[in-house]
Amino acid sequence: MIYFFSDSHFEKHCGYQLYRQLPEELKQRIVFTENEWDILEKGDWEKDCELLILNMIGCTCGQPHAGSGAESAVKRYVGRGGNILMLHGSSAAFWQWQWWRENSGFRWVRPGDPDEVERSIHPVRAFTVTVAKSRHALTKKLKDFTLADDEIYIKCEQTLPMTVLMETSTDEGIYPQCVECINPYGGKQIVFLPGHRGESFDNQDFIADNITLIEYLLGK
Repeated sequence: MIYFFSDSHFEKHCGYQLYRQLPEELKQRIVFTENEWDILEKGDWEKDCELLILNMIGCTCGQPHAGSGAESAVKRYVGRGGNILMLHGSSAAFWQWQWWRENSGFRWVRPGDPDEVERSIHPVRAFTVTVAKSRHALTKKLKDFTLADDEIYIKCEQTLPMTVLMETSTDEGIYPQCVECINPYGGKQIVFLPGHRGESFDNQDFIADNITLIEYLLGK
């Protein structure tokens, strides 16, 4: 099974906006939740999880940070080399856990970071995301896309070696928007940053890239 944990993300419902547009054959394999943490916290999901998808940031949207049950399960999943797709700000899904901050790969840094790293920022404007110049197999499958007046996540912290798969050029510089990291346990972690406003999920090239990343992490 694929487990997809999401928050409502300031009433933008980013996770759900993506989930509703996935192919039916994928949706049939997904357990999707929004602002419901019982499954995550109980931890049984880890036993049959073939891919963990996150679209959430701990302690936002009036939601609690995940607790000890979730931490134990996520640690078990990561420790056995499980693959993770972190969407939008989800590298901060579990930002209160030190081991997660060290191993999230390309980290969206919250205000008041426990490690005292300068916070990340998200200017809002139209921007284009392009496939990076890389020999990674995914760069032959991903598509360029443009989003109108959406958040551009920049100034993230690199915590693991990574391959840049997609990037954007802004007034501030050139910034990765999709990266792959291999964690110390051999798991693949892809951080895919774009996608905040509901209208962005009408962009079919953007949706196609999400599907490509999911299928890649499933081993297709």
